[in-house]
Amino acid sequence: MRILVTGGSGLLGSKIAEIAVQKGYDVYSGYNMHESRFGFPVRLDICDKAVANRVFREVDPEVVIHAAALTNVDKCEEDKPLAWKVNVDGTRNICELANKHGAFRIYVSTDYVFSGEKGLYRETDKTNPINYYGITKLEGEKRVKTLLDEWAIARPSVIYGSKPAAGKVNFALWVLEKLKKEEPIRIITDQYVSPTLNTNLAYMILEVAERRLTGTYHLAGATPINRYRFVQLLAEKFELDKNLIEPARSEEMKWKAKRPKNTSLNVEKATRTLRNKPLKIEEAISRLKEEISKEK
Repeated sequence: MRILVTGGSGLLGSKIAEIAVQKGYDVYSGYNMHESRFGFPVRLDICDKAVANRVFREVDPEVVIHAAALTNVDKCEEDKPLAWKVNVDGTRNICELANKHGAFRIYVSTDYVFSGEKGLYRETDKTNPINYYGITKLEGEKRVKTLLDEWAIARPSVIYGSKPAAGKVNFALWVLEKLKKEEPIRIITDQYVSPTLNTNLAYMILEVAERRLTGTYHLAGATPINRYRFVQLLAEKFELDKNLIEPARSEEMKWKAKRPKNTSLNVEKATRTLRNKPLKIEEAISRLKEEISKEK
């Protein structure tokens, strides 16, 4: 199977590429700034249709996993034209080219397509994003549904992993670095999410690709939890000082964009359908610790 991964140097894209290579697939990792570490690195600006068209001609992918996006929530709020260009126009470009080449397409979306008013959202629940990042990702979903013949949409939540990617440290690694340095951190208690280990997510997405499963899937961690408790569990598993974790409220944070209060995801469909099941938080954190220890 020939797979093209956009955002191949990112937290999720790099893990998808790594695992797909291990499975013996021909993997082409699209990147814009930071060269991909796994598979065949290909320079790919999803916003440049001519460049993207050349890459598709050269690769002729059977599967396209579209993980590239502007994911900085505050940046999307500050620079709306850029957010639209990357998350909507870029997605449209990839959709059109995937159709042209007859490739099965998986679009990585987000829990932020929901308002956060109720939590444990199902795939069929009404979407209603409250920030511009969520708006652009939902518009990306609409492009996928209208432009593609065969597609799958994967919605994760708070992706974390054992390695920095594309020059950025993910939330879990940031927490662990601070606590190891014995620096206090303030973590909000009033935002509920479904933290998703990138390894677990990558295996689920690749299974969707292998089985050509269509439709929308909530591919997230199996435990709805607030960020404060998530950080406490990280500290417990890594034997770090929980007293350094200070509780805070969302309104105390100096964010440009609004954050939804509860975007935890119902993963019953994925649990029922997939062999690679969404992991409960304790098992996911244990795997994170194993992965980090192997890299030392």
